[in-house]
Amino acid sequence: MMLSRRRTATVAVAVVALCWCGAASAGLADQRALAERFAPVVRLVTQAKECGPGEPYLPLDVNVLFGADTVSLRGPWNRTDLISIAPTATQVGKGLYGYHLDFPGDALTPGCTYEQWARTISAGTKPTVYAHVVTQAGHPGKLALQYWLFYVFNDWNNLHEGDWEMIQLLFDASTPAAALNRSPLEVGYSQHEGAERASWDDSKLELVGGTHPVVHVAAGSHANFFGEALYLGSAASEGVGCDDTRGPTSDIRPVVRTIPTDRTEARAAFPWIGFEGRWGELQRAFYNGPTGPNLKRQWTEPVQWAEGWRSRSYAVPAGGVLGTRSTDFFCGAVGGGSELLRRLVHEPRGVLLVLTALIALSAFALSRVTWRPTAPLHLARRRAWGQIIAAAGRMYRRRMSLFVGIGLLFVPIALLIALLQTVVTRASSVAGISTGGEGGGLLVLLVVAVGTALTLLALGFVQMATAWALVEIDAGRPVGALRAYRLAAGSLRSLFVALMIAVLAVLLFTGSLVLIPIAVWLAVRWALIAPVIELEGLSPFEALRRSGRLVRQKWLKVGSLTILGAAIALVAGPLLGALLILVTNAPLPIVDVVAGIVYAVTLPFVALTTAYVYFDMRVRDELAGPVDDQLSAEISLEDGVATRRSAPQGART
Repeated sequence: MMLSRRRTATVAVAVVALCWCGAASAGLADQRALAERFAPVVRLVTQAKECGPGEPYLPLDVNVLFGADTVSLRGPWNRTDLISIAPTATQVGKGLYGYHLDFPGDALTPGCTYEQWARTISAGTKPTVYAHVVTQAGHPGKLALQYWLFYVFNDWNNLHEGDWEMIQLLFDASTPAAALNRSPLEVGYSQHEGAERASWDDSKLELVGGTHPVVHVAAGSHANFFGEALYLGSAASEGVGCDDTRGPTSDIRPVVRTIPTDRTEARAAFPWIGFEGRWGELQRAFYNGPTGPNLKRQWTEPVQWAEGWRSRSYAVPAGGVLGTRSTDFFCGAVGGGSELLRRLVHEPRGVLLVLTALIALSAFALSRVTWRPTAPLHLARRRAWGQIIAAAGRMYRRRMSLFVGIGLLFVPIALLIALLQTVVTRASSVAGISTGGEGGGLLVLLVVAVGTALTLLALGFVQMATAWALVEIDAGRPVGALRAYRLAAGSLRSLFVALMIAVLAVLLFTGSLVLIPIAVWLAVRWALIAPVIELEGLSPFEALRRSGRLVRQKWLKVGSLTILGAAIALVAGPLLGALLILVTNAPLPIVDVVAGIVYAVTLPFVALTTAYVYFDMRVRDELAGPVDDQLSAEISLEDGVATRRSAPQGART
């Protein structure tokens, strides 16, 4: 009797165990089926050549890291605490909070090391994505399907070894079996510290076969997006900087490995999921390796995490305004700042020494500059470097309405010339030249030259109008913005021809790295083409020769003032736009419009600087010889005749 009861109990336990195992197997089978049904298509930016631009890293099968002689496990105390070489998945699965996996290379000076190592270690394996089905207590009827992707290296503003990214699908279902019979409610793509959402029927969500979401991976950062564009982020959740998913691209269909929902089963099948350390070398701040999926909030709180998803990401507009874009400036500034910070962290003494030397040199140079007297009138004077800047600034302030008007009238002119430039650059042929073979190179050169000359023509028009306004003011005659442009309009043809010649010559020299210094030398020699044509009435070839003669003895002075003026015009608007991006939520097209307007009204100041440079060079050329006072010599501008006369010390302003 007793034996019979024991047998019955044993059979009962066995039956219960079999039922539990069967249910567990069925549950895992449903998880795998769900994961396969909605597996993502990963769209990567194509890398044309090794170590070149594009995305070199594929979602890695992390099993290749364990037992590999090139991977080490280090302790939490410092970067040199070596625990073991070729750690196993079971070893790291013990937890090891604060420990680090360490790959070959230095995250702050990556070079091509990680790319080549990743290609070596993953040979013979396929790109992999890890699926995880999870529910959250307190949110009944909701189920999340997550796909986790691991990349060897994050090659963005915050360089670091290892990079875990993910996407999540949210279902109105309680079990994987129920989720198999319906579509997701929404999907979220991880982007740095945050994520972007889309409903399953949202037009921005691209699906392959009706169930496989397409994930556009940003090159370097591996942030996930819904489209192909340059995306701008100005907060931690978006990442401060620009993510690029633009093509050419290629699609991969990673192998799906499902991590069981049950913790015990998960650790048995994937021991490394218990690792509580970091998947990359120990570094300072955000250069540190990341933690794994199991330590992320969404691993256990997927529904609550989804409540913080953003509705959109901000793509940089395709076209700028008036040739300047604050968004481009923002991307470049963040990238440059990140590089400077990286160097400061990696080699602080050297960077601080260079910065200190630059500041000291700049302070010394500025202390040696002569700024006064300003004397913006009596144009035909010799002026020191600082006096030219001061005179231009004072004239701009005194007659601001006039010069702002000249700048604003530049807007429609620039848009018209930009339209002409677009027509030229998109033309399939120029003068019957074939686009193939050797003719193709000449065609490209001509198209670029014409487009550049048209752009410079707009800037030259502002220079000529400003120069005329300056001459009229100096002569005591009334002048407005429209009159200044009318006076300058007659010289546009000559200016365009001269610019075409200059641009072609400079482009030819820039084709070779060795000849670039000659191109720079020529560009500065011809910096005064616009005022020479306008105020001396010379032909294009004569204007090129005349500008070269005027600049010849003061090349460095003209070059530095030209570069400074161009920098002010090109930076002022975008800098304001970049600040607006950081501190406001203004739409990016509006920010670019603001930057373009600031750029337009700044151009007359640059033109004033060029005009004062021209008069300084002309006086020096026509009145050779030493003078005691840099403001004591004048020439008459009437009829182009140069006669020396003495000017009173108290020049009128």
